[in-house]
Amino acid sequence: MNAKRGYVPDDEKNFSPEAISLLRKASRHIRYLINEGYDLKQAATFVGNHFMLSERQRLAVMRSLATDEQLAGRADRNIPLDALSGKEVRIDGFNTIITLEVMLSDSILFTCMDGTIRDLAALRGTYRVIPETEEAVRIMFRTLQSAGIRKAAILLDEPVSNSGRLKTLIAEVGESFSFEPDIQILKDVDRALYDKENVITSDSIILDRCKSWVNLTGVCLKEKKKSGLRVWG
Repeated sequence: MNAKRGYVPDDEKNFSPEAISLLRKASRHIRYLINEGYDLKQAATFVGNHFMLSERQRLAVMRSLATDEQLAGRADRNIPLDALSGKEVRIDGFNTIITLEVMLSDSILFTCMDGTIRDLAALRGTYRVIPETEEAVRIMFRTLQSAGIRKAAILLDEPVSNSGRLKTLIAEVGESFSFEPDIQILKDVDRALYDKENVITSDSIILDRCKSWVNLTGVCLKEKKKSGLRVWG
């Protein structure tokens, strides 16, 4: 079984230089519609049909875009990593770890309008630990330790398969770091993060509701001298 997280062979065609040019054109149309109040999914369907975009291309554009209002709100609540010294962070566990697994797998990532890094792994409730998982956790923890955090609450979704196994792996990796990891398996991670500070996630719904957030995966990519594709323009 191919363990390369987020890899789809058609991505070479879906996100070729010619395709990226088309996606950026389509994204401008979708951006106009959502800023006028149209639903993002409906706008992406309408414009995607016009430009004959694949489902994967539409998903990439949808995950990359945001309204002007959303961008302003997210920017206001975004705090730099170096502001976390001595503080507790709350991590959307699967969201963050999967993106780092995709990075380590050299699969496609996207640099989005709000500065976050997003992927197309789309596990939809199914998850399994892969060879890159342990290193993904270590990268996350090393970055947090360098920021001098005091405690990290790592929240995992109970409905997702193998959440218990991932919890065990995170706990084992966490033993070699100086801060305190608090790994929790919850029924609704999104809701648990809505009104919190120092949240680490790229989930749009959480970013629009939390009190403050940190772009950890963006920092990790920069440290690894990697970058995501930009499908908006």
